[in-house]
Amino acid sequence: MDHFCCLKSSFAKLVSTRSSCSTGKGKNPQGSIKYGFTLVKGRANHPMEDYHVAKFVQLQGKELGLFAIYDGHLGDSVPSYLQKHLFSNILKEDGFWEDPAASISKAYLSTDKAILSHSSDLGRGGSTAVTAILINGQLLWTANVGDSRAVLSRKGQAVQLTTDHEPNTERGIIENKGGFVSNIPGDVPRVNGQLAVSRAFGDKSLKSHLRSDPDVQSTDVDVDIDILILASDGLWKVMSNQEAVDIARKMRDPLKAAKNLTAEALKRDSKDDISCVVVRFRS
Repeated sequence: MDHFCCLKSSFAKLVSTRSSCSTGKGKNPQGSIKYGFTLVKGRANHPMEDYHVAKFVQLQGKELGLFAIYDGHLGDSVPSYLQKHLFSNILKEDGFWEDPAASISKAYLSTDKAILSHSSDLGRGGSTAVTAILINGQLLWTANVGDSRAVLSRKGQAVQLTTDHEPNTERGIIENKGGFVSNIPGDVPRVNGQLAVSRAFGDKSLKSHLRSDPDVQSTDVDVDIDILILASDGLWKVMSNQEAVDIARKMRDPLKAAKNLTAEALKRDSKDDISCVVVRFRS
């Protein structure tokens, strides 16, 4: 895929990259909402497995901001598939404008079903996801499976919009499906001793014990909200929601904010891939 490291993207483009460092920025047509993103490969001995979406589109007379982080494991085929298909599947749902929450949930499930049906091509891996759909700059729909997270700043205070789906939290559901949660091998709870999240796309060998339905939430974007951060667990493992908000709010440029967040995560010895999208409102 295209090499794209530390190069500013053109306005409102979706950029797909597979280098060790990817970064870019964009804005809505009015210039009132800006975004920046940075993805940095971790220290693990495998190719970059994180993908992102960051763009504005026009659909049925409405302005949509589409933002996402997809954090893959056991390869990058599933997050790459999500980057290409998840938002289009959501927006193709007949009832999206009437019931966005139901449409987002249906599209997550149908996309996972498609991934599993193509497992011979996509492999045995999987991916977390956190998605955000901003409608006319006023209404924000967030959803996630896994431990990629969305956090906003309201009057400078961090508000987590998503739920981290951890095996210990959903142990009862996993065990009712015939699975188990174990800290062996390693030092974190894992589904069947393998996967450190309880919900994910793909992972065909574990799917009977996993869920892929998202938690969905809507938020009115009022004057008190100035920042939205979407990031993979490579960031959240080493800093709190409030620390991330404090760092992001120090600069007006969301690209600089995203770069500073990933740099700080590296400074704190994060070893995983680190992916971050920062959206600044009322620029």
